[in-house]
Amino acid sequence: MLEAVIADGGASSVSTLARAVGCPVATAHRQVATLVAQGFLITVSHGRHIAGPRLRSLIARVDDKQMIANVAAPLLHRLAASTRAVVQLGTFENDMVTYRIKTGQGAHDLFTQVDMQLEAYCSGIGKVLLAHLPASEREAYLAGGPFVALTAQTITDPAALAGELARVAQQGFAEDRGEIDPDVFCLAVPIRRPDGSVPAAISASRLKSAAHVRVETLQTSLRATADAIEQAAFGPR
Repeated sequence: MLEAVIADGGASSVSTLARAVGCPVATAHRQVATLVAQGFLITVSHGRHIAGPRLRSLIARVDDKQMIANVAAPLLHRLAASTRAVVQLGTFENDMVTYRIKTGQGAHDLFTQVDMQLEAYCSGIGKVLLAHLPASEREAYLAGGPFVALTAQTITDPAALAGELARVAQQGFAEDRGEIDPDVFCLAVPIRRPDGSVPAAISASRLKSAAHVRVETLQTSLRATADAIEQAAFGPR
């Protein structure tokens, strides 16, 4: 009933909602009365109901990005072991990538750190997150340069970066081809919510001097892990 009331947005009566979800009307009224008494719902005009202060307070406390990181941690540890790569999870805040997980053999050789923020345009995770922003936010980011060259491979032209992000969105993964460190190759894929938005991305990084990187194999492993994280965080599709 709580789900039905919230989805309805105060448009229908309790009796109407009860019949829609197959709940006895008397039972539905008792449930809703309890939810109102506890502050999870409030009554508005004509006996309709909407989210109450207690429910809104709980929602405000939920950091779904950190929840995703907590769910992802054991899966990323296994991915790092199986790929022998440095595996990371990042999210997008204030035009920067926040690194929330870093794991794997050789992690100390990569300069990133947990809780560190890094420019988004020059990393695999950053490209994935930028590519899946709402169009207006992505355009505002691209207009907000300059984009400083960190290596000879860094994409600094806004038009070229826009093209790169379009490719990332279409193909479902991003590559960092030595754009932030000339000795590092990185592949990243999105973590998607059920509505298609992308709150986080995961990546696998290898030194170019290490054994040959099999891009297709790495991509398959990353995508399988991303799928497992999405299912654990949001439930079966």
